[in-house]
Amino acid sequence: MDETRIILLVERAQAGDRNAFGELVAHFEPTVFAIVMRRLRNRSEAVEVAQDVFIQAMRKIDQLREPVRFAGWLRQIAVRMSINRAVRRPHEAVSDPEVFGGVTGHEEAPLERAIESERAANLRDGIAKLKELDRQTLIAFYFEGQSLQEMSDAFESPVGTIKRRLHTARNRLKAELGELLPA
Repeated sequence: MDETRIILLVERAQAGDRNAFGELVAHFEPTVFAIVMRRLRNRSEAVEVAQDVFIQAMRKIDQLREPVRFAGWLRQIAVRMSINRAVRRPHEAVSDPEVFGGVTGHEEAPLERAIESERAANLRDGIAKLKELDRQTLIAFYFEGQSLQEMSDAFESPVGTIKRRLHTARNRLKAELGELLPA
């Protein structure tokens, strides 16, 4: 679907045309599902959150001032809702390997698990302290696995700018984490 058609459909959807919004859903559903699936790694949860993304978009579409930015706006909703679901979902139950009978492999010592958990918490805290653009850039690249080109499209910036933002954001995160990082 070309950009002109998308803009027309967004404008019609903003005017209350549900069929136009349905066409937008049909076109963007694979993209939204992929974004959500990459974050949640659970198909049934991803289907549910993807549906919620479109419900949220339908409710808020009149707040979108520039129809040309619909795709990026929709991606942002998908990312935010995925993160919210990932943070709020209950922790998975952990069982001893004996329960599964014959599961082999390296078992992490309790100290290693505690250190890894502490590192993850420090990283989350460090990312939370960053400015919004730095945080979005790092999350898009490292947690969502977006390529530089995908990020360029989403942020509507040249690839060179995205590379610079990543470099700057990494340095700022390093400064936030300070002595917690190994030398």
